[in-house]
Amino acid sequence: MTSTLMHDTRDSFGVFHRHDELDTAHHEAVIFFRDERTGLRAIVGVHDTTLGPALGGTRFFPYPSESAALTDVLRLSQGMTFKAAAAGMPLGGGKAVIIGDPSTAKTPELLRAYGRFLNRLGGSYITAADVGTTSEDLDLVGEATPYVVGRGREAGGSGDSGFATAYGVHRAMVAAATLVWGREGLNGRTVGVEGVGKVGFHLVGLLLEEGARVVVSDPSGLALSRVRSTYDSVTVAGSVIDGDLDVYAPCALGATLTPASVAGLQARLVCGAANNQLSTSDVDSMLFERQIVWVPDYVANGGGLIQVGSELVDADEDAVREKIRRIGDTVTQVLTTSRSEQVTTGVAAHRLVRERVSARSGATSR
Repeated sequence: MTSTLMHDTRDSFGVFHRHDELDTAHHEAVIFFRDERTGLRAIVGVHDTTLGPALGGTRFFPYPSESAALTDVLRLSQGMTFKAAAAGMPLGGGKAVIIGDPSTAKTPELLRAYGRFLNRLGGSYITAADVGTTSEDLDLVGEATPYVVGRGREAGGSGDSGFATAYGVHRAMVAAATLVWGREGLNGRTVGVEGVGKVGFHLVGLLLEEGARVVVSDPSGLALSRVRSTYDSVTVAGSVIDGDLDVYAPCALGATLTPASVAGLQARLVCGAANNQLSTSDVDSMLFERQIVWVPDYVANGGGLIQVGSELVDADEDAVREKIRRIGDTVTQVLTTSRSEQVTTGVAAHRLVRERVSARSGATSR
């Protein structure tokens, strides 16, 4: 009986010992919350606080299992460490997930209970919005804890960060397109935007202003109706990743770049808002071998983090917008390093992140 239990434990997807790439992620803390009265089941992952307190959104999603939710929060919180470092923000990496369907499980009581749990962490993790949560939800969470950013303006926050994220992705895409195609950049190029929710919708508008042709896909009929009624020149498709594109912009959930999808990808550039776009890290090499330029997601999609994180230092809107604009400069740096040293863009971006985290770690140890 004992040996069977030990075997089952070793084969499970836990926190300390795993059978995937997260085994070496070395998270600082993982906290599980449960509240019977409201039905709350949540997990907070704090990956690294070298640069500052961990900040990241709360994802409300109907995960098929607690194991799937744990894997997602571990991947997302690690990505937030990379994102904060790439964006030059004095923040660490953290993320939270609430298990459940937000359309049926989300209640004011549950959100307040979640806020009470977060308050116990004393600011080591600061939350914001993510898939399945809104600034209005954060207003309710904020009734029970001050460790919230991205609340509505009436509640003292900077509001929804969807446009800020889209603007950062746009600047990243323009910078990458200029390196790939020259001065014309995105003008006349076909961009496939996968997911037209609160980030993808804004990205479509920015791309059209740039002179791009835009094809969109989304499983939500409501999201498609909204984008078509606002931008009548867009083309709607059942799928964009396998389409005749110049640029593939994943803006929904992650892991769409798999060995199979990369083999059929026609786009020369991949740049989008989705987190954790690679199903496994070796997909980075596959893209490089096919001469497809991938802008690492945590470099491109840092605009929202910059907006909400700037609430902690009372930065004005002009300063926030300028910092988001500089995402394009970081992309140029990463892609130039990739070209000159013949390494993947993922390797070049990780090197930048490690240098920034190491510099801070060395400074605080002196």
